[in-house]
Amino acid sequence: MTKPIVKSSVPTQDQVLVPETLLKKRKSQEKAREQRAATLEKRKKANKEKRGVIFKRAETYVKEYRDAEREKIRLARLSRQQGNFFVDEQPKLVFVVRIKGINKIAPKPRKILQLLRLLQINNGVFIRLTKATQEMLTIVNPYIAYGYPNLKTVRELIYKRGYGKIDKQRIALTDNQLIEDNLGKYGIVCMEDLIHEIFTVGPNFKQASNFLWPFKLSNPNGGFRARKFKHYIEGGDLGNREEAINALIKQMN
Repeated sequence: MTKPIVKSSVPTQDQVLVPETLLKKRKSQEKAREQRAATLEKRKKANKEKRGVIFKRAETYVKEYRDAEREKIRLARLSRQQGNFFVDEQPKLVFVVRIKGINKIAPKPRKILQLLRLLQINNGVFIRLTKATQEMLTIVNPYIAYGYPNLKTVRELIYKRGYGKIDKQRIALTDNQLIEDNLGKYGIVCMEDLIHEIFTVGPNFKQASNFLWPFKLSNPNGGFRARKFKHYIEGGDLGNREEAINALIKQMN
């Protein structure tokens, strides 16, 4: 008679028993890897779609800026042909730079400088020009220089010196996601949206401007004029210099 085959419960060299806890750990790790891969793939797809939307928005803004410039030129030519003068609309946006320190400042101008967030020399901010803000600028006129920035100046300032106020901290705007997380509810999801909102003084200008940390500029190349504490039209640096503010910002940026 043949002997019955008895299976040994002792594992051989080819059969190594793996603890159940280790098997569960491997399964959970594999599941986590699959979830991460799926999330990453989903994020890549969403980012690709988002880049397409951002690119289309940027194209729309470029066309809008170009059309506005052409319309201005057309109206100026039409006015000359009719023997009239073309008067451009009142600027809505001003950029204000603080150029004088804290010594011997009266309480009222000091408070206005705090409201404008101009706490240090060479700090700069974008402000919507209204009757109220114009009166505030008049009061602090001896301590600031301001004017009307063009599109190039706004773009260079935000791209080069732009920092966001995120959780009360000064964070560099290195990713569009930072802008979307803080201003997405206002329809501002990228740098070009932020630039457009500031330059056109859009409906959400206040939120966009407050999100931007006050710009920290450098001393201008070559320094200020010899008569720094006189008005600009008197050969100094103070007060409203209109479009000439772009040259000053370029020196300080």
